[in-house]
Amino acid sequence: MRRHVWGPAVALALLSVGVPTASAQAAREAPPARTQPLPLERLFDNTAVSDDARPGAADFDGAGGSLSAQDLTAAGWTPGRSLTVQGAGLTWPRREAGGPDNVRADGQSVRVRGRGDALAFLVAGTGGDAVTGTGVVRYANGSRSSYQLTAPDWRRGPLATKAVALPHINTPGGQLAEKARLYVVTVPLARGRDVASVELPRAHDLHVFALSVRADRPGWTGSWAASTSGYTAVGPWTDRTLRLVVHTSAGGPRVRIRLDNTFAATPVRIGSATVAVQASGASPRSAPVPLSFRGAAGAEIPAGAQVFSDPLGFDVPADTNLLVSFHLPGTVTAAPVHTQAIQRSYVSVPGDHAAAATPDAYTSTITNWPLLTGVDVGGGPGSVVLLGDSITDGDKSTPDGNRRWPNVLSRRLLNQDAVPHYGVLNHGISANRVVTDVYSGDGVSTSTGGVSALNRLDRDVLAQTSARTALVFQGVNDVRWGASADQVIAGLRKIAERAHARGLRVLAATIVPCEGETRCTAAADAQRVAVNAYIRSNSDFDGVLDFDAVVRDPAHPARMLPAYDSGDHLHPGDAGLAALADSVDLKLL
Repeated sequence: MRRHVWGPAVALALLSVGVPTASAQAAREAPPARTQPLPLERLFDNTAVSDDARPGAADFDGAGGSLSAQDLTAAGWTPGRSLTVQGAGLTWPRREAGGPDNVRADGQSVRVRGRGDALAFLVAGTGGDAVTGTGVVRYANGSRSSYQLTAPDWRRGPLATKAVALPHINTPGGQLAEKARLYVVTVPLARGRDVASVELPRAHDLHVFALSVRADRPGWTGSWAASTSGYTAVGPWTDRTLRLVVHTSAGGPRVRIRLDNTFAATPVRIGSATVAVQASGASPRSAPVPLSFRGAAGAEIPAGAQVFSDPLGFDVPADTNLLVSFHLPGTVTAAPVHTQAIQRSYVSVPGDHAAAATPDAYTSTITNWPLLTGVDVGGGPGSVVLLGDSITDGDKSTPDGNRRWPNVLSRRLLNQDAVPHYGVLNHGISANRVVTDVYSGDGVSTSTGGVSALNRLDRDVLAQTSARTALVFQGVNDVRWGASADQVIAGLRKIAERAHARGLRVLAATIVPCEGETRCTAAADAQRVAVNAYIRSNSDFDGVLDFDAVVRDPAHPARMLPAYDSGDHLHPGDAGLAALADSVDLKLL
């Protein structure tokens, strides 16, 4: 066959009537070249934020809806603000209202650097339902991995998992008194590899505001922690100092604390903070040592965010009470709290008394832990995270006695050398459930049973400092309140899947009996037995702790042995809690 050679003029004419040249055909058939990764802000193609005076200047959802710049400012989410959520550092777009501030995910290649356990995305969907897409992470060594990202809807998504909720939605026709939601969602990374770029999913209604690698935290072990169980009225406190008593597990030569403004709608200001070893009550053993935050004496914590103090050279003893004091210079009427502290802490008269070496200023007591969620120590082998309900929380243990079963487990670890001296992080919440939120996750409430284990898993397990093993001991509250065994099993299986995806070992404990308590009916016990059968017989977990077998009455397996019963037939007392901790095979941790 004779080959035709086209001149430039003829080729141009043929193209104009739709006849392809050989070069055009080849270009069309070749796979598209991957674009050079760019910083996320250079890819912004949507405007989500409007000034209340000019609501038509933004169109987040394609129907004229947008976020209020004034609401964001009131929450502490100002342009360019650094935010830490779930241990990941993110930056709210440095854009004024009415300018492009987010990316509609369409396969864009984003320049991202870092090494860690997860990618953190600040996102929201605008399609009416949660929107999901699959993206690609490319590493500096040339390898790649895929990830799946789901963004809940900005108007209908769950409040239990949101990073922040804003009170209004702007529209060209006026402001709506309807909550807008923004979410931080994390996805696993290949451990030990440096991220070079991230290819976003192709999901038009998925909006990305910020993206970062949640960095590994080498050199730290979690020593104490508590979950935020609700957002309740407090005080009110104006110009007061809180001196909170917490009990360490692992010790170390350095310390830092974590403060969380979980579930909040407004920022909270920390004026100063100190740490000391407790002598007794509000008295320190020696003068409290000042903590700093990015070099400053205090910090402002935006709504839904957290802060870590700077590393401080301070000898933290293992198995010891610390006093963590911080000054609240403003007025605080509500705060995120862990309600069931089983421990007295202290509130001062007006003034900054964080550095006080005597107890004189601390004239009142509280039995919860506001704002403080973690104490980390330098060095160490990492931590075991206990995800549980009131039995793990220590309900019915001796107040101020540190006789919760996690405390006893920690002492066992410290007093042996067969396995490392892991930190033990108690993330039990009284009344908590696996699959149902007791607290809705938004607003001031008297409900302090927390959001479900599934909805708090990222914050209370996956984002915890140096977590290596998760131990799940929950389900009794679900079956007591009518959940089926199948629902609880599905929730436990999902917890195991998500934790394994992050490289954690996952252990499960069987549910202990509770016949004699009002809601522990025969029907509830049948569901409990079915859940326990699943835990004992499946391969979803790396190990099983048969707590049911430890405390049940052999002659009547639906109830607890009287020697272990606190008296309410639901919670073990000190002896029962010690029996649980003593039964743990430490090599499983």
